[in-house]
Amino acid sequence: MRVGILLPTFTTSAGPALDLAERAATAGLDGVFAYDHLWPMGSPTRPALAPGPILAAVAQRLPLVVGPLVARIGLGTPEHLVRWFETLGELAPRGVIAALGTGDRLSAEENRAYGLTLDDAATRREQLREVATRLSPSFEVWIGAGAAATNAVAREVGATLNLWNATIEQVAAAAQRGPVSWAGVARAAADLGPTLGALAGAGATWAVLSATADLDAVARWIEGSATRQ
Repeated sequence: MRVGILLPTFTTSAGPALDLAERAATAGLDGVFAYDHLWPMGSPTRPALAPGPILAAVAQRLPLVVGPLVARIGLGTPEHLVRWFETLGELAPRGVIAALGTGDRLSAEENRAYGLTLDDAATRREQLREVATRLSPSFEVWIGAGAAATNAVAREVGATLNLWNATIEQVAAAAQRGPVSWAGVARAAADLGPTLGALAGAGATWAVLSATADLDAVARWIEGSATRQ
């Protein structure tokens, strides 16, 4: 199992994200990820940095895989999303995770605030299928788990299903039906090693931790793990 971390991008400065990426590389992590939101969920007055420039800057500086978590259908056209990933891929020698999501009622207000059309869920799923199909020959594609119909698209196109804050049992069940990755809030340092080991045992291909994860604890697990890919 590979390990990544989410960068702190809900701020006005890129400095903290670039600093965390450097520390993650030093600790032996495999990749870094960034949210694709116009503001932190539920906090429209707070800032949010665009993920693309941050990830491109990291990819040019450090030997890390990069990716959004997740690039959202509806913030641009399918063609725009495909070109977004293709451009990032040109700048990221270690690779890009093309992580995609359809968005939901919690993120819909971002679209409305910026005058962006929000298609119905069925239309967004069709756009998700189109983008994932076009990207899959060149990128590892993840699809954020959600409604059963969205999860079915992930399995149909052979994408990895990304589970947010799922239990070990949920990860194991999903892994029986196809590739699965996990992302979620960092546990206490003492729990990180056992949690990572359990996720690996359950079949997760990646574990992506929140920005507050104890990197020393993660590094110790990485050093002693026999489940690294």
